[in-house]
Amino acid sequence: MQTPPQLTDRAALQRFRARVDEAAMFLQEEVRFEIKERLKLVNRTFTSIAIVTPFPKIWEEFSDNALILPDDEVLALEPGAHDLVIHAMALHWANDPVGQLIQCQRALKPDGLFLGACFGGETLTELRVALAETEVALTGGLSPRILPMGEIRELGALLQRAGFALPVADTDLRTVSYGDMFALLRDLRDMGEGNALAQRRKVFAPRDLFAKAAEIYAANFALDEGRIKATFEMIYLTGWAPDESQPKPLRPGSATARLADALNTDETPLPDSAPKGRI
Repeated sequence: MQTPPQLTDRAALQRFRARVDEAAMFLQEEVRFEIKERLKLVNRTFTSIAIVTPFPKIWEEFSDNALILPDDEVLALEPGAHDLVIHAMALHWANDPVGQLIQCQRALKPDGLFLGACFGGETLTELRVALAETEVALTGGLSPRILPMGEIRELGALLQRAGFALPVADTDLRTVSYGDMFALLRDLRDMGEGNALAQRRKVFAPRDLFAKAAEIYAANFALDEGRIKATFEMIYLTGWAPDESQPKPLRPGSATARLADALNTDETPLPDSAPKGRI
């Protein structure tokens, strides 16, 4: 069988991540805070935690006993060893996101918890529009410049494919303001989120591309006082390793109480079939 094309140039991605500026990591810090808040709602003490992240410094103080490991394609996780696995802000760059989730699920003890966070499909919609419109006008075509990111339904479905019980996916949109498009590009570089697509063009962009894109960006996505907006979507994923103690849906027809009784109303039987010509 032919090997499918890779989405991510891992060597380029590692170079970008090695040059991050801690001052630009505000979104990753916000995700760390959000995950801490979510864990407060779980009535459980976790004693064996694993955190998959390309940015270990941000997570060093999360827990005294946490194993922190990089988001390699083969994760350094021992099967059944952890009661909590966190996959933090890296899944959007995975060449095999289902494989990442399966490895996390296998690393959990029965009834162990998985929490994931990654950028979603609404991220950088303004930048995508500005660059695409400019490049089509200048060259008549498009180049891979911004990572395609998963939608919430797609990512929720991946949890099910990976074998998690009680899967939940939810989203959090953030709007950040910048002085101009170039300030946004600098922030993306300092976050380690530069263009590491395997199919990216490896030649210089047309001379006027970014200058004209900045003009289109400012014309279409301006905020007050001459600033521009940039959207970031964080998608949070929650799932549990299957266990017999978890609640399960009842079989159809197994109810022991009537809905009409619960609502204190009369039940009106429906006819066996609707009249001809009506729905």
